[in-house]
Amino acid sequence: MKKFRKVLDGLTTSSPGGTIGSPACGSTAGTPTAAPTPKEIDVQETLVSENFQLCKTVRHGFPYQPTALAFDPVQKILAIGSRSGGVRILGRPGVDCFCQHESGSAVLQLQFLINEGALVTACADDTLHLWNLRQRRPAILHSLKFNRERITFCHLPFQSKWLYVGTERGNTHIVNIESFILSGYVIMWNKAIELSTKTHPGPVVHLSDSPKDEGKLLIGFESGTIVQWDLRGKKADFRIYYDEAIHSVSWHHEGKQFMCSHSDGSLTMWNLRNTSKPFQVTFPHGKIQKDGRKESCKPILKVEYKTSRNSEPFVIFSGGLSYDKAGRRPTLTIMHGKAITVLEMDHPIVEFMALCETPYNNEVQEPYAVVVLLEKDLIVVDLTQSNFPVFENPYPMDIHESPVTCTAYFADCPPDIIPILYSIGAKHKKTGYSQKEWPISGGTWTLGSHTYPEIIITGHADGSIKFWDASAITLQMLYKLKTSKVFEKPKPGEGRAAELAEEDPFAVQMVSWCPQSRVFCVVGISAHIILYRFSKYDANTQIVSLDVRLQFESEDVITPSENENNPCYSEPGSHSPQPHHQHAASPGSGTSDSIKDSIPCLKVKDRVVRVPPGYQAELVIQLLWVDGEPPQQITSLDINSAYGLLAFGNCNGLAVVDYLQKTILLCMSTLDLYGAADPYQRLTRSPRRNRQSTSEFCMRGLSNFYSDSKKRIRTSYQSLTELSDNQQSIDMERSKSPTSVKGPGRKLSLPTDLKTDLDHVNGHCTSPTSQPFSAGKPRVPMGHEGPRLTRRGPGRPPFRKAQSAACMEISLPVSHTEGYASRRAMLQQFHGVTMYSHDEHHTTTPYCWSERESRENSFSRSRSSSVSSIDRDTKEAITTLQFGESYARKNDTLPTPCLWVGTSLGVVLVIPMSIATDQEERMEEPVTIGPSGAVLMLKGSVLHFGFLDCMGALIQSPYEVWRDLNAPEDPDRPRRRKLVHFSPFSSQDACGEGHLAVLCSERQAKVFLMPSQLCLFVHNITESSFVLRADVVPVYNSVCLACFCANGHIMTLSLPSLRPLMDVNYMPLTDMRIARTFCFANGGQALYLSSPTEIQRITYSQEMCDNLQEMLGELFTPIETPEAQNRGFLKGFFGGNSHNFDREELFGEAAAGKASRSLAQHIPGQAGMEGMKVAASGAVGELARARIALDERGQRLGELEDRTAVMMTSAETFSKHAHELMLKCKDKKWYQF
Repeated sequence: MKKFRKVLDGLTTSSPGGTIGSPACGSTAGTPTAAPTPKEIDVQETLVSENFQLCKTVRHGFPYQPTALAFDPVQKILAIGSRSGGVRILGRPGVDCFCQHESGSAVLQLQFLINEGALVTACADDTLHLWNLRQRRPAILHSLKFNRERITFCHLPFQSKWLYVGTERGNTHIVNIESFILSGYVIMWNKAIELSTKTHPGPVVHLSDSPKDEGKLLIGFESGTIVQWDLRGKKADFRIYYDEAIHSVSWHHEGKQFMCSHSDGSLTMWNLRNTSKPFQVTFPHGKIQKDGRKESCKPILKVEYKTSRNSEPFVIFSGGLSYDKAGRRPTLTIMHGKAITVLEMDHPIVEFMALCETPYNNEVQEPYAVVVLLEKDLIVVDLTQSNFPVFENPYPMDIHESPVTCTAYFADCPPDIIPILYSIGAKHKKTGYSQKEWPISGGTWTLGSHTYPEIIITGHADGSIKFWDASAITLQMLYKLKTSKVFEKPKPGEGRAAELAEEDPFAVQMVSWCPQSRVFCVVGISAHIILYRFSKYDANTQIVSLDVRLQFESEDVITPSENENNPCYSEPGSHSPQPHHQHAASPGSGTSDSIKDSIPCLKVKDRVVRVPPGYQAELVIQLLWVDGEPPQQITSLDINSAYGLLAFGNCNGLAVVDYLQKTILLCMSTLDLYGAADPYQRLTRSPRRNRQSTSEFCMRGLSNFYSDSKKRIRTSYQSLTELSDNQQSIDMERSKSPTSVKGPGRKLSLPTDLKTDLDHVNGHCTSPTSQPFSAGKPRVPMGHEGPRLTRRGPGRPPFRKAQSAACMEISLPVSHTEGYASRRAMLQQFHGVTMYSHDEHHTTTPYCWSERESRENSFSRSRSSSVSSIDRDTKEAITTLQFGESYARKNDTLPTPCLWVGTSLGVVLVIPMSIATDQEERMEEPVTIGPSGAVLMLKGSVLHFGFLDCMGALIQSPYEVWRDLNAPEDPDRPRRRKLVHFSPFSSQDACGEGHLAVLCSERQAKVFLMPSQLCLFVHNITESSFVLRADVVPVYNSVCLACFCANGHIMTLSLPSLRPLMDVNYMPLTDMRIARTFCFANGGQALYLSSPTEIQRITYSQEMCDNLQEMLGELFTPIETPEAQNRGFLKGFFGGNSHNFDREELFGEAAAGKASRSLAQHIPGQAGMEGMKVAASGAVGELARARIALDERGQRLGELEDRTAVMMTSAETFSKHAHELMLKCKDKKWYQF
């Protein structure tokens, strides 16, 4: 047991990195208090660094920007290449592998070594790669980089180890797949064409060996030239010159004719007996016009000519439509005999490929399906049925059906939730699919032993929510929910509704889900919240709507002597409930003029609607427009089913709603929450009188504080503001002492120390100075709001096109001389707050920025987040909320229901509540919310809360056990609320009363002991960056704090000691998509949207990394290569001598010599030579080679036997003649010769 002893006398004031002038370990007054006696915290921390390792697990979704397609007809696996250098290999459901080229170059072409467990990729950087697929994590065995020529086309004949490579110069090179070395045999373009030809034939666009004779290579050039090259004779058998450019060529299986597709939308058929002209030219989609001319058609980009035994051949091609019909969707045409079927696609066709029964190109092909790779989808068409139905895709290829705007990850869910969601979602599945099994069925996958229920929730720009079963590293959609059905459809021509029609008013910003109670909450971009309850029965219901006025007016700066800072708390129950609509008035908005535009952004259906089984909307909460200004978007949300409460906040304030009684309990600005406990000693607010005075004071008072680069941005943006002509110039010199700023008659100082300027999130410094401020100075007396920027009329929508996580790609700045937007710009996009609405209400920020600059530099930070006095104004955003049993004050003896509130200034408030426990009383008596209790402080915006008992175990929030409110009444078993509470007294005997509160901000983490509010541990997470996501997660039967930083680091800290356990530089954060979708889950898992269409799951658990090989599917399974059909004597006699073609003898070094070293560079892969041998000569390949070698050996033995017989006959003849000669000469004398 590891014992942590913290003596608290006097230590809380001097924590390293603590904010000077604000309590590092907070007390309500801002001054540290010392405990009279030291306190011991005995926690057995079992986590060590060896428990953590970061690795990617699996990637789900459709490959982003696909470029290439390949299929292994024996292994039945599919490969898809992408523009970013990724390769996805798919088999049966569960077999899904992602590979990435380190160069990131686009994949031009893919070629399987059929049934060999290897794949060749050709990339845009003119490099060939050989991948070993015989391992669960494929690796590159060899690479070959072409230096002087660009690769345009590749072809690998079946059961051949020689790869033909065509180049942009028109040359054809040959690569040995086993050694990945160029052969000296080269087909030069000038040898392929006639010497009399004066023009270059163009790049090679097609290569294929003749089905009739493997020694003949068909070369297609872009200009329309086709050459059949005799590889043995090193000469051209014939040359075809056609007027139209060639896009693709496809052979008939007998090798006597082939088909070409051209740029004019035509198909030509060529016979080898007469190559002077095509014997057939067709324009499949070109109709004859009235004047007798054919319509001009688009190019046919690819054609496949496949034969069938029992029917006419299939001719399948893409493109070829006429130009005159604008707006027609991309098509795939299937010509089967005289029948022509045109399949319209939703997206442009990237590539297609017919799936055939045989891998041999000289046999009847028998196509049974067509794989069509679209820009945003993957479709497989069944060719065995006349209506050509589509197979139901088992892969989650529709994650991006609408752009993903938020994600949530729940691991170790209740085991019954997945079957229930699946049963509900199965009723709404589409029909009309092919009844046959999914044809891409290769590989093997088994359910691993280390699996538990996992659910991923994705929110989308169209307002839809998708629940996915993510158990056992697979992904399958369970249930889809459409939040837009809660609202009326905007009718055209209705003022603001007409402008909303082309936007995404229902886009989902965040979700909150309690799996135990099945209560689900959705926050939308139109500043609305929808509360759903789950039911297995349909129902007729009327949705209750609550309107909340959480918008505060701009006010002037006044001195403390004019008015005192009085807290303004809403009295519980003061908002009388109405049948379906309630309006909560906000402080400072009591004038009649401000209520004239008190309408929500969307209109909730006010009639009884019938809702199907599943999640059914119960309550809708909407923020109102105020005085022509839109509501600020919601930045934080929490819901607790045991309390029946829902809390949400934005940059204006906090609201708490009782969703059981449908009443608003609290609606208050953040400043009013403090009461007298405001740690920044801010001045009071008053109704707006003169906007000019505030703007002059704030802009003039802060202009001395910032560097010239910041002032330049503010100056460039000044034309968009409503400043007067006599506004003081902003281009002033920085004051010599940054601790003081001269204002109108008072000295201003900032309460926190000024850290170094930051170029961007990776921490490049641009400011040479860092000076601390003195403690105890008053806060900068800014106005609550300054001048409104880019005023919007009442009819303008409160949002732009939904800023989905899929479409926000931000480029980081490079130049140090440019002005950078502040951290608030990043936080706005991170929390979903639109730029201009933020500008209108945050004019006292250190500088302003244009919309273009904010988009380009949204990850740049002018200063560290602890300086937040620069960014701090009286608009303090609520960044995180959490309900739980805790202690609001130091003298509390028993835990009570509390709401923990975190703000963008690093302040943590604990608000106590009084909630009736009896079910009848809970529905009748109002919930009482008391004044703020504890006020704790951190550096930077607060991100997350977590609660531990005194033994270090995680305390979960209380919840209500799910009950179906629409189920039939049972008189014997009345439905009553069953609450589950997790008391912090689980270890009371060991360490007494209290619990530990883990607080994490974007800069540091602290552990407080409650109720004494004493800081036990402090850890500064980062100084050069900031934390984007943080969560207290259970792992290894313990608990840790996981953090994801903007510089790409993923860290874990032990609890409660905050000891660093892991810090891995995982990836640089280059766009907002990752920041908005990154989330942690229990068991050491996390996910993020790696591209607009793909979800990447990772793990930081060593145990899961060790078991990952068991969980992944096998791409390669030993399958015997099908035998070639017996061609018969006549076909073999008249069909050529293709089987006697020895490529090794022709292309080997002995015959062809070595290629030029400067032409290509060989790069060994990570797997090494041994892995290459395994890939090139696997078990199945060895069997095939052994069979061939055995046949050759038998043939040679037969030949040897024949030769032996001839030799024996010759020997017998020689012996006979020798004997006759001996008899003839034995009696003669020597002189008789």
